[in-house]
Amino acid sequence: MMDDVHEMTRRAALKLGMAGAAGLYAMRAHPALAAAAPRRPHAKSVIQIWLWGGPCHLDTFDPKPTAGRDYCGPYTTPLSTNVAGMRIGERLPLLAKQADKYSIIRSMTHGINGHETASYRTQTGHEPGRRVYPCLGALVSKMRGREQGYKGVVAPYIVLTRPQGRFSEQGFLGDDHKPFSTGGDPNRTPFVVEGLVSPGVTDARQRQRRHLVGQLDALGRTGAADPSFKPFDAATAQAYEMMFGDARKLFDLTSEKEAVRDAYGRHTFGQSCLMARRLVEQGVPYVTINSQGWDTHKGHFGAMDRKLPELDQGVAMLLQDLQQRGLLNSTVVWCGGEFGRTPKVQWQAPWNGGRSHFGACFSSLIAGGGFQGGQVVGASDSTGESVAARPVLPENLLGSICERMGIDPLGRLPNPQNLDLKVMADVDAGDGRLNELV
Repeated sequence: MMDDVHEMTRRAALKLGMAGAAGLYAMRAHPALAAAAPRRPHAKSVIQIWLWGGPCHLDTFDPKPTAGRDYCGPYTTPLSTNVAGMRIGERLPLLAKQADKYSIIRSMTHGINGHETASYRTQTGHEPGRRVYPCLGALVSKMRGREQGYKGVVAPYIVLTRPQGRFSEQGFLGDDHKPFSTGGDPNRTPFVVEGLVSPGVTDARQRQRRHLVGQLDALGRTGAADPSFKPFDAATAQAYEMMFGDARKLFDLTSEKEAVRDAYGRHTFGQSCLMARRLVEQGVPYVTINSQGWDTHKGHFGAMDRKLPELDQGVAMLLQDLQQRGLLNSTVVWCGGEFGRTPKVQWQAPWNGGRSHFGACFSSLIAGGGFQGGQVVGASDSTGESVAARPVLPENLLGSICERMGIDPLGRLPNPQNLDLKVMADVDAGDGRLNELV
């Protein structure tokens, strides 16, 4: 079942045609379909779980138990899941019970082994070049944010907790679509969100400061009718609303039941997953969880013994919680990193069992938002060193997420120079978009 999931059957193709789906494969096979309307939006939000530094596919979603110690290290007993024929890494027992909710792409590829350029390619859907394209979060902010009617109390693009920098931000779309990075640690009480909560300053003192500023602002009082002051006054009012209003309550995890917080895991990653659920529950279009610590050149397996159980607990509970609250069908959950890691373990000093960067073949998890669960797309070879079937480029995955959000991946991307730019690069790779999952 899982070996041939990447092939498009006649029945599947007919089903797509009857549904009016204008997938990339169908558009190229039948040019008349190119002018058809894009798929109707299915998702309202995206939660991107970014495993910063690159997770190893052999240890997570593409185990190779027969490859031997030089590839598997100590992880030699992959787990069967609740989907027949699908196995995942042995340190992910909770996710093994939730496999019907997600699908695995085992043939991600771009061939880039540098963090920044690989991150850029994987998050923008464009090859690095002269122009700095927006990442998917900024793109969704532009296409599904305030300009399109979003009226949430927080920004339409939130990063928990630390931003990655210029290779995963707003690009040429401008600062209006720069992510709001919370900083702080959601596992601490209180969760000190930068710009909302000032460490060591009580709410009473903040209100006293606001009152004092108002008393001293003689220019503001005398020129209140001047239109040039209106943007400043609006920004000030919005800032105080963030500090003392509904936004402050939104980030307050103490309002959650202790049992729920425990189920997500009392660690930064688990509480970030809980915070992401709260944000999409309030309609935030795009949330990124930046999970650090996956760049394991040295002592890889010791790091994985710590990181994988946290990943397992947080993501499994997130999927379960979203489904129980009726949110999974409207929320895309995308989990992966900028690349994988070398399948062959570097046992020699100074690496002592490390894995290096590997962009030739890696895995991603996709769930919710109308994507089918319980499927495997593509395959790697027997050691995980190359794509064996159905190559999937970043723009294919991102383009499919765009379609779920009602954004045409081959549509025009707004830009300050009014150039004819597309949302995603138009590049052939296998069947293109992930039509087998919709």
